[in-house]
Amino acid sequence: MRITDVNTYIAGNGWKNWVFVQVDTDEGIHGIGEATLNGFGKTVEAAIHELKPYVIGKNPFDVEKHSLSMFRDVFSDGGQIQGAALSGIEFACWDIMGKALNQPVYRLLGGKCHESLRVYANGWYTSGERTPENFYEMAKKVVDKGYTALKFDPFGSAWKAVDRKDFSLALELIGAVREAVGPDVDVLVEGHNRFSVHTALRFAEEMAKYDPTWFEAPVPPQSVSSMIEVAKRSPVPIACGEDYYCKEQFAELLSHNQVHIIQLEPQFMGLTAAKQVAGMVNAFNGVIAPHSAQGPLCSIVCAHLNTATPNFFIHEIFDDFNEPWTKDILTNTLEIKDGYIEVSDKPGWGTDLNLEEISKHPYKRENFLPLFRDGWERREPVKNFS
Repeated sequence: MRITDVNTYIAGNGWKNWVFVQVDTDEGIHGIGEATLNGFGKTVEAAIHELKPYVIGKNPFDVEKHSLSMFRDVFSDGGQIQGAALSGIEFACWDIMGKALNQPVYRLLGGKCHESLRVYANGWYTSGERTPENFYEMAKKVVDKGYTALKFDPFGSAWKAVDRKDFSLALELIGAVREAVGPDVDVLVEGHNRFSVHTALRFAEEMAKYDPTWFEAPVPPQSVSSMIEVAKRSPVPIACGEDYYCKEQFAELLSHNQVHIIQLEPQFMGLTAAKQVAGMVNAFNGVIAPHSAQGPLCSIVCAHLNTATPNFFIHEIFDDFNEPWTKDILTNTLEIKDGYIEVSDKPGWGTDLNLEEISKHPYKRENFLPLFRDGWERREPVKNFS
């Protein structure tokens, strides 16, 4: 079997342009992947086509070799852009293998470690005002749907430091969500790389009384020493890792033995490397909670990885809170029942692209999350870029 072509498709979802990949073979089997990256849809699409020559004419089963070639042989550090492009092609190769062998991908990764996966809701806080009363009501609706965990960013457009009024409001929002969901639901607080070490620690100390399961990405990821400093001193467990795109970055983070909830992003490094990172985390007695905030295929890929990973903790779900049409982008999507999902036993990813539906939703430059603007959580259209 040989790869004959690589094609790309973009679905213009309002809060992120979803980039999809289809890899064709000379035996009539094709595979699909995803390569979404916030704010860089067209850039990643171009990178996919620049990496395409590394796999044309090659056997799709040789994913380890292909991942290495697309990462190393370019001899440039393309960061998340290169990682997303690499992943889109590599995911499609895993899909081809599963279809050719008539096996779901999780079996190719080591088999089923979990019969079902507990999920946490994200993207649920998109309507109304940023007030404790509104967050209380929205959180109540999430648990009424059967979720036992939910995540949110209470910090508005904050960056590095906040004034006293915004500091108090963020804590009131966390308190309102905890009150709404009760003591038995996991509350996960998202930081989006916003703060200085000092501000992050002030928030961690004050939010501890609400018993959050984790404080995610409280400081920018580029400085591992800053993340470690927060992790050492925070009374709330720190979770991070979604920004990293190679094994070496995780090796440095883990070497300090301070962060034990690792949110690797398979879509920034490929499934081959993601499985290896999961093993590294296991060796440090940690757990994985992969970042799954891209498109619906990314969520399926993470579900297969999680199913085959002994030290899986919890799975992120946006799908339940997207526009209704997004469920038609794929022929099959994940089904959430009572806060859990089960991975399909169909070959490969168990789904395919619905190209007709994708064609109805073209790329738009304004489709991204402007995380440092007021109202970003409501997914309001970006009217200007200044």
